[in-house]
Amino acid sequence: MNLRQLALFCESFTTPPNPVLYELERETYLKTIAPQMASGRLQGQFLRFLSWMLRPKRILEIGTFTGYSTICLAEGLAETGLIHTIEVNPELAYFGKKYFAKAGLADRIIAHIGDAFDLIPTFEETFDLAFIDSRKDDYAALYDLVLDKVRPGGFLLADNVLWDGKVISGAKDGDTRTIQTFIQKIHDDPRVENVLLPVRDGVLLIRKL
Repeated sequence: MNLRQLALFCESFTTPPNPVLYELERETYLKTIAPQMASGRLQGQFLRFLSWMLRPKRILEIGTFTGYSTICLAEGLAETGLIHTIEVNPELAYFGKKYFAKAGLADRIIAHIGDAFDLIPTFEETFDLAFIDSRKDDYAALYDLVLDKVRPGGFLLADNVLWDGKVISGAKDGDTRTIQTFIQKIHDDPRVENVLLPVRDGVLLIRKL
Protein backbone atom coordinates (compact mmCIF):
# COMPACT_ATOMS: atom_id res chain seq x y z
CA MET A 1 0.00 0.00 0.00
CA ASN A 2 1.32 3.44 -0.96
CA LEU A 3 0.68 5.56 2.14
CA ARG A 4 1.14 8.82 0.27
CA GLN A 5 -1.52 7.85 -2.26
CA LEU A 6 -3.80 6.75 0.56
CA ALA A 7 -3.36 10.11 2.29
CA LEU A 8 -4.15 11.97 -0.93
CA PHE A 9 -7.24 9.82 -1.42
CA CYS A 10 -8.42 10.66 2.10
CA GLU A 11 -7.79 14.35 1.49
CA SER A 12 -9.77 14.22 -1.76
CA PHE A 13 -12.84 13.11 0.19
CA THR A 14 -12.35 15.63 2.98
CA THR A 15 -14.16 18.98 2.95
CA PRO A 16 -11.70 21.64 1.76
CA PRO A 17 -10.49 24.20 4.31
CA ASN A 18 -11.55 27.80 4.10
CA PRO A 19 -9.61 30.12 1.71
CA VAL A 20 -7.68 31.74 4.57
CA LEU A 21 -6.09 28.39 5.38
CA TYR A 22 -5.15 27.87 1.73
CA GLU A 23 -3.42 31.24 1.77
CA LEU A 24 -1.70 30.50 5.09
CA GLU A 25 -0.47 27.12 3.88
CA ARG A 26 0.95 28.66 0.70
CA GLU A 27 2.79 31.40 2.60
CA THR A 28 4.07 28.83 5.08
CA TYR A 29 5.61 26.84 2.21
CA LEU A 30 7.10 29.97 0.70
CA LYS A 31 8.57 31.49 3.85
CA THR A 32 9.50 28.77 6.36
CA ILE A 33 12.18 26.11 6.28
CA ALA A 34 9.96 23.32 7.63
CA PRO A 35 6.52 23.92 6.07
CA GLN A 36 5.49 20.30 6.61
CA MET A 37 5.02 21.21 10.27
CA ALA A 38 1.71 22.89 9.35
CA SER A 39 -1.24 20.56 9.94
CA GLY A 40 -2.65 20.61 6.40
CA ARG A 41 -6.12 19.73 5.14
CA LEU A 42 -6.71 16.26 6.58
CA GLN A 43 -5.37 16.81 10.08
CA GLY A 44 -6.64 20.38 10.16
CA GLN A 45 -10.18 19.28 9.45
CA PHE A 46 -9.87 16.50 12.02
CA LEU A 47 -8.88 19.08 14.65
CA ARG A 48 -11.66 21.41 13.53
CA PHE A 49 -14.31 18.67 13.68
CA LEU A 50 -13.11 17.53 17.11
CA SER A 51 -13.30 21.07 18.41
CA TRP A 52 -16.81 21.49 16.97
CA MET A 53 -17.91 18.27 18.67
CA LEU A 54 -16.51 19.27 22.06
CA ARG A 55 -17.39 23.00 21.85
CA PRO A 56 -14.60 23.80 24.34
CA LYS A 57 -14.58 27.00 26.35
CA ARG A 58 -10.81 26.91 26.76
CA ILE A 59 -8.14 25.32 24.57
CA LEU A 60 -4.39 25.20 25.15
CA GLU A 61 -2.09 24.69 22.17
CA ILE A 62 1.65 24.19 22.57
CA GLY A 63 3.40 24.83 19.26
CA THR A 64 1.62 27.45 17.16
CA PHE A 65 4.07 27.39 14.24
CA THR A 66 2.28 29.53 11.60
CA GLY A 67 -1.18 29.07 13.12
CA TYR A 68 -2.90 26.57 10.82
CA SER A 69 -3.97 24.21 13.61
CA THR A 70 -4.77 27.20 15.84
CA ILE A 71 -7.37 28.47 13.39
CA CYS A 72 -8.85 24.98 12.95
CA LEU A 73 -9.21 24.50 16.70
CA ALA A 74 -10.52 28.02 17.28
CA GLU A 75 -13.34 27.56 14.78
CA GLY A 76 -15.06 25.06 17.10
CA LEU A 77 -14.83 27.09 20.29
CA ALA A 78 -17.92 27.71 22.38
CA GLU A 79 -19.49 31.13 21.94
CA THR A 80 -17.35 32.78 24.61
CA GLY A 81 -14.40 30.41 24.21
CA LEU A 82 -10.73 31.25 23.93
CA ILE A 83 -7.60 29.42 22.80
CA HIS A 84 -4.20 30.08 24.35
CA THR A 85 -1.48 29.16 21.87
CA ILE A 86 2.25 29.14 22.64
CA GLU A 87 5.12 29.50 20.17
CA VAL A 88 8.75 29.68 21.22
CA ASN A 89 10.03 31.29 17.98
CA PRO A 90 9.26 35.05 17.87
CA GLU A 91 9.98 35.19 14.13
CA LEU A 92 6.75 33.25 13.49
CA ALA A 93 4.51 35.71 15.34
CA TYR A 94 3.88 37.58 12.08
CA PHE A 95 1.88 34.67 10.67
CA GLY A 96 -0.49 34.49 13.60
CA LYS A 97 -1.13 38.21 13.75
CA LYS A 98 -1.93 38.30 10.04
CA TYR A 99 -3.98 35.15 9.60
CA PHE A 100 -5.88 35.11 12.89
CA ALA A 101 -7.28 38.49 11.86
CA LYS A 102 -8.01 37.30 8.30
CA ALA A 103 -9.93 34.33 9.71
CA GLY A 104 -11.98 36.65 11.92
CA LEU A 105 -10.66 34.94 15.04
CA ALA A 106 -8.23 37.47 16.47
CA ASP A 107 -10.46 38.08 19.50
CA ARG A 108 -10.71 34.34 20.24
CA ILE A 109 -6.97 33.57 20.09
CA ILE A 110 -4.42 34.62 22.72
CA ALA A 111 -0.98 34.16 21.20
CA HIS A 112 1.97 33.77 23.57
CA ILE A 113 5.62 33.91 22.54
CA GLY A 114 7.97 32.13 24.91
CA ASP A 115 8.82 28.89 26.64
CA ALA A 116 5.79 26.73 27.47
CA PHE A 117 7.39 25.57 30.71
CA ASP A 118 7.56 29.18 31.89
CA LEU A 119 4.15 30.26 30.60
CA ILE A 120 1.82 27.38 31.47
CA PRO A 121 2.26 27.62 35.27
CA THR A 122 1.06 31.25 35.05
CA PHE A 123 -2.26 30.33 33.37
CA GLU A 124 -5.16 30.46 35.80
CA GLU A 125 -7.39 28.47 33.47
CA THR A 126 -8.94 25.03 33.33
CA PHE A 127 -8.78 23.66 29.80
CA ASP A 128 -11.28 21.45 27.99
CA LEU A 129 -8.80 20.53 25.26
CA ALA A 130 -5.00 20.69 24.96
CA PHE A 131 -2.90 20.07 21.84
CA ILE A 132 0.81 19.28 22.20
CA ASP A 133 2.85 19.77 19.04
CA SER A 134 6.28 20.99 20.08
CA ARG A 135 9.75 19.56 20.66
CA LYS A 136 9.38 15.81 20.97
CA ASP A 137 11.92 15.68 23.80
CA ASP A 138 9.52 17.83 25.82
CA TYR A 139 6.36 15.78 25.27
CA ALA A 140 6.48 13.74 28.48
CA ALA A 141 7.23 16.74 30.70
CA LEU A 142 4.63 18.89 28.97
CA TYR A 143 2.03 16.18 29.38
CA ASP A 144 2.70 16.04 33.13
CA LEU A 145 2.56 19.84 33.32
CA VAL A 146 -0.65 20.18 31.32
CA LEU A 147 -2.69 17.26 32.64
CA ASP A 148 -3.44 18.99 35.96
CA LYS A 149 -4.82 21.97 34.05
CA VAL A 150 -7.24 19.87 31.98
CA ARG A 151 -10.65 19.27 33.53
CA PRO A 152 -11.79 15.72 34.33
CA GLY A 153 -13.38 14.40 31.15
CA GLY A 154 -11.31 16.82 29.08
CA PHE A 155 -9.05 15.82 26.20
CA LEU A 156 -5.41 16.11 25.19
CA LEU A 157 -3.89 15.54 21.77
CA ALA A 158 -0.26 14.79 20.97
CA ASP A 159 0.93 15.10 17.37
CA ASN A 160 3.55 13.17 15.35
CA VAL A 161 3.38 10.04 17.48
CA LEU A 162 3.98 7.69 14.53
CA TRP A 163 7.13 9.63 13.65
CA ASP A 164 7.01 8.86 9.94
CA GLY A 165 6.43 5.18 10.75
CA LYS A 166 9.71 4.86 12.62
CA VAL A 167 7.98 3.77 15.83
CA ILE A 168 7.36 0.35 14.25
CA SER A 169 10.31 0.20 11.85
CA GLY A 170 12.95 -0.86 14.33
CA ALA A 171 14.66 2.54 14.20
CA LYS A 172 16.95 3.14 17.18
CA ASP A 173 17.58 6.89 16.94
CA GLY A 174 16.96 9.10 19.95
CA ASP A 175 13.85 10.86 18.62
CA THR A 176 12.14 7.57 17.82
CA ARG A 177 12.92 6.16 21.25
CA THR A 178 11.59 9.35 22.84
CA ILE A 179 8.26 9.02 21.03
CA GLN A 180 8.02 5.31 21.85
CA THR A 181 8.66 6.03 25.52
CA PHE A 182 6.09 8.82 25.52
CA ILE A 183 3.26 6.79 24.00
CA GLN A 184 4.02 3.91 26.37
CA LYS A 185 3.89 6.37 29.29
CA ILE A 186 0.41 7.52 28.24
CA HIS A 187 -0.80 3.99 27.65
CA ASP A 188 0.31 2.98 31.17
CA ASP A 189 -1.11 6.08 32.92
CA PRO A 190 -4.17 5.13 35.02
CA ARG A 191 -5.32 8.76 35.05
CA VAL A 192 -6.30 8.64 31.37
CA GLU A 193 -7.57 6.52 28.51
CA ASN A 194 -6.24 6.87 24.99
CA VAL A 195 -6.54 5.97 21.33
CA LEU A 196 -3.72 6.30 18.79
CA LEU A 197 -5.05 7.44 15.43
CA PRO A 198 -3.14 7.05 12.13
CA VAL A 199 -4.11 10.55 10.99
CA ARG A 200 -1.24 12.10 9.03
CA ASP A 201 1.86 11.45 11.20
CA GLY A 202 -0.17 10.00 14.07
CA VAL A 203 -2.34 11.73 16.67
CA LEU A 204 -2.66 10.38 20.20
CA LEU A 205 -6.09 11.26 21.59
CA ILE A 206 -6.19 11.19 25.39
CA ARG A 207 -9.15 11.59 27.75
CA LYS A 208 -8.58 12.54 31.37
CA LEU A 209 -10.61 10.33 33.68
